[in-house]
Amino acid sequence: MNESDHFLAGGHWLPSRSAERIPVINPANDRRIGDAPAGCSADVASAVDAAVAALPAWRDQTVAARLALLKRLRGALSARASDLALLITREMGTPIGFSRSAQLGLPLRTFDVVTAAMEALEDLQTPRSNVHRDPVGVVAAITPWNFPLHQIAAKVVPALAAGCTLVLKPSELTPLDARAFAELIESCSFPPGVFNLVHGGAETGAALAAHPGVDMVTFTGSTAAGRQIAAQAGRNLKKVTLELGGKSANLLFDDIDLEIVIPQAVEQCLVNGGQTCAALTRLLVPRALKAQAEALAVAAAAAWQPGDPEVDSTRLGPLASQRQRDRVRERVARAIAEGAQLLSGGLDQPRGFDHGAWFLPTVITNVRPDMSICREEVFGPVLVILGYDDEDEAIALANDSAYGLSAGVWSVDLDRAERVARRLHTGQVILNGAMLDLEAPFGGVGASGIGRENGRFGLAEFFSLKAITRPTVA
Repeated sequence: MNESDHFLAGGHWLPSRSAERIPVINPANDRRIGDAPAGCSADVASAVDAAVAALPAWRDQTVAARLALLKRLRGALSARASDLALLITREMGTPIGFSRSAQLGLPLRTFDVVTAAMEALEDLQTPRSNVHRDPVGVVAAITPWNFPLHQIAAKVVPALAAGCTLVLKPSELTPLDARAFAELIESCSFPPGVFNLVHGGAETGAALAAHPGVDMVTFTGSTAAGRQIAAQAGRNLKKVTLELGGKSANLLFDDIDLEIVIPQAVEQCLVNGGQTCAALTRLLVPRALKAQAEALAVAAAAAWQPGDPEVDSTRLGPLASQRQRDRVRERVARAIAEGAQLLSGGLDQPRGFDHGAWFLPTVITNVRPDMSICREEVFGPVLVILGYDDEDEAIALANDSAYGLSAGVWSVDLDRAERVARRLHTGQVILNGAMLDLEAPFGGVGASGIGRENGRFGLAEFFSLKAITRPTVA
């Protein structure tokens, strides 16, 4: 079998009806490391038909039986963690240390959190009605390239735990870890058709979202693509969850120690090459401290110099593709043309990196809130710095965005920080650099999406509630 030609439907690897292949390119050196089929509507139809056929038996399985298979899958994933971390580094360029800790650590933790949430579900009722959680049905999961395996787990694990069947379409940039995940599912003896895998780009995703056999679409990606997915799904009035873009603010108050906090704030922007939807890319600092914050940010960014992503000490790898590098370059060039000041980094190819999708860590100041660099998602290692005069102005600046995915607040006074956080129009707020909480809901408002992921909140998205009401006894 030529693996690059096949998709998974009903427990069988089938040759794609599309003759086209999409090359998988290592963005660190532009070398081809694999291929995947471009996919087509016929592939999608076969996969959805398999999921529809498998749904009744999977839905009727006991919770214990479903969770036992998921626990087995978690063990298989853990056993392959080292190999998969390296594969993801080669697919999309993230440094190997981050690949081990986050790209594999997060999905493994997702299994634990979802299992605990499923086991803790309680009966629902009103005085006269029993409320049942029914699996929503056949789920189409369309996942991105920036956290490829984590986003697969964040959708597949709760969907399967809830009793749904699923068709996964991973990003065309990172199909190889998705194939490895499918092979692990096969090795764990899941019933055929419970999990299915198709490949391709936007056309395959559109066919999947529009297919009448799909009951729910869960999508992570750009806001523009999310709008298209929602429109396609809306023709059949199917449920959607959309985890989309962000332009998140990081608000620093004057009671913090800038020398300690600025390096952490820079990390909150640059980690994973800035290719994180929740990256805190707008740094808001008191105007009186702006010059000091700028100098410290430049020094902190210098510690994020590009390096070989397969070396343990590297903090900044390439961007995921040449196309993504060009997008980031265009946004920075436009900011300079609009009058912003480049403090560090910029448009030049890093020295010593003649091949690959490399971009220097970049700090920009003298920006206005109406500039494109302050309003559009960059999705690269680019930090902008804005000054403010008082708390109300800081909150207004933070909220001056079509997006509302994440935010950060730094203050010695945690009560003040939380009070401000409650005024921010966003799905989550990180206080003083707190670690990600996979038991808390993750998702946004406005152009950042619809619905939530993680823990019991994400699990709830895969259920449909049914009320069974008894008559009043006279």
